[in-house]
Amino acid sequence: MKIKICGLKRMEDIDYVNHYLPDYIGFVFASSKRQVDLIQAKQLKAKLNQKIKAVGVFVNQDIEYITTLANLHIIDLIQLHGQEDQNYINELIKQTTLPIIKAICMKDENSYETYQNIDYYLLDSRQAGSGQTFDWKWIKQLDKPIFLAGGIDDHNIDQALKQNVYSLDVSSGVETNGVKDEKKIEKLIRRIRHDKG
Repeated sequence: MKIKICGLKRMEDIDYVNHYLPDYIGFVFASSKRQVDLIQAKQLKAKLNQKIKAVGVFVNQDIEYITTLANLHIIDLIQLHGQEDQNYINELIKQTTLPIIKAICMKDENSYETYQNIDYYLLDSRQAGSGQTFDWKWIKQLDKPIFLAGGIDDHNIDQALKQNVYSLDVSSGVETNGVKDEKKIEKLIRRIRHDKG
């Protein structure tokens, strides 16, 4: 199972992930306590181990801004976490070849929407970034691989590992007082990779 650590914003965060090597990290460009701008993200990406793919997280943002980040090689994948519709996605793929992750906020078991020309889905709780989980009984197989997000931490990781998904996406679950915690990152990644260390 793949691992994504989302919401990196400090150089220390990059040091942590370079050491423990998740498959993906996330830079949040949308309004959030974890938000970074182009300059910050460029500096962070320059220090990031090239084995780790950087995902840019956007909410209803200007396509030109996303393509600028893509063209500068600051991001390797695009995560759309707002109300971006199929027309928006179609316009985006005209301007960039980066893989696209489309988030679905799971309000209930009927929250699913399907999109063309994307590469992954991400299932999150209805309040993205809240650290809350949704009912994982609602997970069903889709036509694209699934990132599972929303409140994954040390307390529910064993249950999360039983879900038939492509990747786990963790943010607040590896934080202490709102910042990334190296020990929590280490523990979670070791658990996911079944390495007691």
